[in-house]
Amino acid sequence: MTRPRRSVLYIPGSNARALEKARTLPADTLILDLEDAVAPDAKDLARTQVCDAVKSKMFGKREVVVRINALSTPWGDADLAATAAASPDAILVPKVSGPQDLQEIERRSGNGSARLWAMVETPSAILNIADLAGAGGRLCCLVMGTNDLIKELRGVHTQDRRNLTAALGLSVLAARAHGLAIIDGVYNDIQNADGFADACMQGKSFGFDGKTLIHPSQIAPCNAIFAPSADEVESARKIIAAFELPENRGKGAIKLDGRMVELLHAESARRTVALADAITQLERP
Repeated sequence: MTRPRRSVLYIPGSNARALEKARTLPADTLILDLEDAVAPDAKDLARTQVCDAVKSKMFGKREVVVRINALSTPWGDADLAATAAASPDAILVPKVSGPQDLQEIERRSGNGSARLWAMVETPSAILNIADLAGAGGRLCCLVMGTNDLIKELRGVHTQDRRNLTAALGLSVLAARAHGLAIIDGVYNDIQNADGFADACMQGKSFGFDGKTLIHPSQIAPCNAIFAPSADEVESARKIIAAFELPENRGKGAIKLDGRMVELLHAESARRTVALADAITQLERP
C-alpha cells in the first residue's frame, strides 16, 4: 500500500496544546516527540501525554509515530515499554549506528504491531548505512537527522547543503535498495519561505518521500511540492493506458505523443498514480 509521507511534523510530547492542535493539521505524518523537543524534567509527563494520545486514536487518518529517547538514556527503557504498549503506527529510534541497535529495540519491545523508523544522524550511521537499511525486521523508514549530523561533523548549515550531499545521497540509495521509505531532515529557518521551498525541491530531487517539519506553517508548501502535479498525474495515466492497449502489451518500448516511452516509465507512472490516489484518499473527509 502506498502511504503519503510528504509532510512529517514533529510535535513536542510535553506540550498538551500542541498535541491537541495536531488533530486539525493536514500533515501526512505526526512524530510525537519524547526526545529532543522535551526537557529532562518533562520526560515523564511527555511519555504519559503521548501514550494517552496514541491510545485515544485522536489523530484520524494521520500516520502516528513516537520518537523515544535512546535506550542509553535514563528514559529509554520506560519510553520503549510504554510506547510499544500504546501501539502507534511506528516507533522512531534515535541515535542509530547500525542494525544491532534496531535488533535490540525489537528484542526488548516484543512482538508489537508498531513498525520501526530509524534516525540517521551520526557519522557511524552514514558509514554503516547499507547494513542499517538492510536490518530487516519491522524497519520501514529512515529519517535524516541533519541538525545532529552537522553537529557531529563539526560543520555548518548551508542553504545548498553541499556538505551533506554524500550523506543524503548514500542514505537514499540504501533506502531504495532495501525497499524503505526515507524522509529528509528539517529546515530550521521558519521565516524563510523561499528557502524552505528550495530545500523541499532539493529533497524531492534526491528522491526523498517527504520532509520532517518543525512548524505547522511548513505543512502546506511541503505537501504541494512532494505531491505529483496534476499534469504529472495526467501524463502518468496516459502512459499506463497506452501500455495496456492490446497492441502494446508485452512491448518494452512504445511511441507516445512523438516520443519513445519504455516500461521503466510505465513503472514510474504507476507509482505516481498510486501516490496521487493515496493523497486523495488521505485528504478526503
